[in-house]
Amino acid sequence: MLRVLTLACLITHPALSCETALILSIDVSGSIDAGDYRLQADGLAAALSDPAVADALVEGQVALAVVQWSGPDQQALSLPWQRMLTPDAVARFADRARTMPRAFSGSDTAVGQAIRFALAQVPAVSDCARHVIDISGDGQENAGFTDALARREAVAAGLTINAIAIEEPGPAAPITSYYRRWIITPGGFVVTARGLQDYAETLRLKLLRELAKPIG
Repeated sequence: MLRVLTLACLITHPALSCETALILSIDVSGSIDAGDYRLQADGLAAALSDPAVADALVEGQVALAVVQWSGPDQQALSLPWQRMLTPDAVARFADRARTMPRAFSGSDTAVGQAIRFALAQVPAVSDCARHVIDISGDGQENAGFTDALARREAVAAGLTINAIAIEEPGPAAPITSYYRRWIITPGGFVVTARGLQDYAETLRLKLLRELAKPIG
């Protein structure tokens, strides 16, 4: 009888499967002032709170983490891995993102080391089918100079790197071009936020694109 009940429970409550582990890595280098940081934290919380994004996170049983990064040896796991198993879990994570303190006061821009730090967090969620590093920033690497090597390491590990380039309003797009040429992995993509006021909506659309299930 006990065995029958156990089998019934397994059928009724199948094991949850994590489709994607997503690391959201945000720039807190010297070019990001206090107001810019607040726009990023609020924008992250707003994007995660979007109903369509929240539904996709729960449907995919996504694992989320947030990293803040700046210069060499300035990377912090600000929000450790959490599985988005319910709408309440998403809401709590969004609230924590909104109120998380800034990890560093601002320094250089070591993009490669930020990627390597994110890579080191992946073994904790090795059961997820796909691993994605989201890196956002408003400047090219100016310290550490490991961006190309870090990207090769991500490719070798089977990870995807996508990016949000935070550009000044106007036609020029040097950060977008930098991320496209040196940072994203094959099959990855870059989206452009025209100033941090555009960050929340750009991130919302980016998350929906990342979490959409392949067709066919």
